[in-house]
Amino acid sequence: MPLTRRSLIASAPALALPMAGLAPPAHAAKPLTVGLIPSEDSRAMIANSQAMMDMLSKALDMPVKPFVAADYNGVIEALRSRRLDVAYLGPFSYVLGATVAEIEAFAVAETKRAGRTSYHSLVVAHKDSGIKTVADLKGRTFAFVDPTSTSGHLFPKAGLMKAGFNPDKDFGRVIFSGSHDSNAVAVQNKKIDAVAIADRILDAAIAKGLARREDLVVVWKSEPIPESPTVWRKDLDPELKKRVQAAFLQVKDIPWSDQGMLNGFHPTNDAAYQVIRDTAKLLNLDLRAMK
Repeated sequence: MPLTRRSLIASAPALALPMAGLAPPAHAAKPLTVGLIPSEDSRAMIANSQAMMDMLSKALDMPVKPFVAADYNGVIEALRSRRLDVAYLGPFSYVLGATVAEIEAFAVAETKRAGRTSYHSLVVAHKDSGIKTVADLKGRTFAFVDPTSTSGHLFPKAGLMKAGFNPDKDFGRVIFSGSHDSNAVAVQNKKIDAVAIADRILDAAIAKGLARREDLVVVWKSEPIPESPTVWRKDLDPELKKRVQAAFLQVKDIPWSDQGMLNGFHPTNDAAYQVIRDTAKLLNLDLRAMK
């Protein structure tokens, strides 16, 4: 499956805020519309996002209404064409989006479960497979998550390459399972020899009983990967940027996507995502050439 700009943009759930703050004072009461990419029924998403909307509304002192967007491509295009001002992007989607839109990361979430603003990609095998090192993966079956996944494909592939392993030639067979949970189940049940998976998602899978930590061996672990950023258009009014960032930094102690309770947001910047660009470069991905 080719890595394209269209497919890579669709690698994470999105949140977008078309800001009314730039309007004249007479229109200051216009609601901020918050766009969400549907990962579940749209009505359920709107209901589940209400706590976030209420907190943002209170912090910004203006109404905020959620809107379920059709897809991620629309969010990036809306940012580029200045119809949206703020969006929640995946790490790699942000890097890719920054090649077509003048956007910049300004906040990153920390959940109670993770207790940090970064995570790791892992290569995991079942202990009965005999796989203990990267070299042991040669000739074995392997599952990535999706070609667009930061921790389920891009980082583990680059990490294996750095370790002298050729993911395109050295595996016996490679599949893309479609989800981190599927990888956890497959390696636990010995359906595949080794898998790529995000550490926080493996922890969640173990907590749900999909896998047993004592049955698994971590073969490789990535350097820290920055969590998904919240971004804004660079051309927003500086005073509006201050208000938006301050509002996000006040949001805390509410459910956050599928990652559990939110501790809060922290300031971030574009430089924090250079590791994503470096990984893309190692994989010879020309982001600007992707169409």
